[in-house]
Order: sequence, then C-alpha cells, then structure tokens
Amino acid sequence: MANIVLLLVPLFLIFNIISLPLPARAISSCNGPCKTLNDCNGQLICINGKCNDDPDVGSHTCSGGGGGGGGGSSPSPSQNCKSSGTLTCGGNSYPQYRCSPPLTSSTQARLTLNDFSEGGDGGGPSECDEKYHNNSERVVALSTGWYNHGSRCGKMIRITASNGRSVTAKVVDECDSVNGCDAEHAGQPPCKNNIVDGSSAVWNALGLNQDLGNVGVTWSMA
Repeated sequence: MANIVLLLVPLFLIFNIISLPLPARAISSCNGPCKTLNDCNGQLICINGKCNDDPDVGSHTCSGGGGGGGGGSSPSPSQNCKSSGTLTCGGNSYPQYRCSPPLTSSTQARLTLNDFSEGGDGGGPSECDEKYHNNSERVVALSTGWYNHGSRCGKMIRITASNGRSVTAKVVDECDSVNGCDAEHAGQPPCKNNIVDGSSAVWNALGLNQDLGNVGVTWSMA
C-alpha cells in the first residue's frame, strides 16, 4: 500500500504542473521588442523588431501623443504647438498657428459648424477639390496643422461626440489657422489650431444642437 501511495504522489505533482496556465505573452509598448503585430499594444505595429507608431494611421503615441511606454503624461497642445504670430483685424488680435496638437487614436478637438455651399459662411470653394458642397454631405475642414498641406484631402475621419455617437466624414477643406479676415475666408478670423469644422449633416448625424456652434469632440482617421 505504501508503494502505491509513493507512486501516486509524483503523478499528482506532474498532473498539477501540466494543468498550470501558460504565462501570457507580454504585450510591448513603444520601442518594446516584437516579432509580429500581435506583440504590440494598441495601434502600435512591429517595425524592425520594435513596437512603434503606424505611419499609415498617422498616430503619435510614441512620438508625443501620449500612451507610450515612458509612463509620463503627454505634452499639452501649447507645448507641442506654439503660435507663429498674430493677425489683427476688426480691432481684435488673433493668434496664428501653422501646427496642431499631435494626432492620436482619439484626438481632442472642437467641432464647429460650417456652411460649405456657395454663398455660405465658408467663403470660397473647398480647397481640396475647388468645389462647393451641399450641407447634406458629411464633410469637414481641418485646422492648418491637421490639414497638413492637403495630405488628408479626400480621406475619411471618424468624429465621436460626448453623447457616444460617432460619424465618418470626408476632409474637403482647410480651416485656415494662419490667414483670415478677408473675402476668401468670408471675413472670418483665423481658426484655432484644434478645429474640426463640420457641415450640418455631421452635426445632425452626431445628434448635436447646431445652435451651440462649438462643442468638444474627439476624432481619428477612419
């Protein structure tokens, strides 16, 4: 009987060792080691054996947009984008910006209301295609830095409101953060550097009150 017990003890130990859960694969953050896309956290991808931002998405998680592996807080927009000058018109002074806050997977912005039709408050035709757009279209203009010399023309972005609703819209114009107060800009001053200027169709899809004219949202490339 004693021999049987002695045989059962090691068998019991072996069974428990086999039954132990395998350690989970570590998920790497910025600059962490990787072999495949699945080794990297969030929207990061594996480039040359290290997790880094995906250039096709345009995120800046590792290069200043927050959420990286450094553990520190992300830089504020004022630290990343400083005014390049001042435009004075109508007795008021407006800061000019050639840059915008870093783009992340959920970039904070202010959604404003724009009339993209001919004769509307948007001024001239949209810069991307030199056309006016019906306000039933889900279209937007982006601040100069985010517009990035037209590199996002025709691309779709996703806008999410604080009520949880989201919508995709096409980039067709620049919300000029440098110039303004002239006929081309319908007398409007320069935009701030964190503006997503949306048509009424965008506001309606998000279930927002257009009378507000300016609300906080987040956006990303769709």
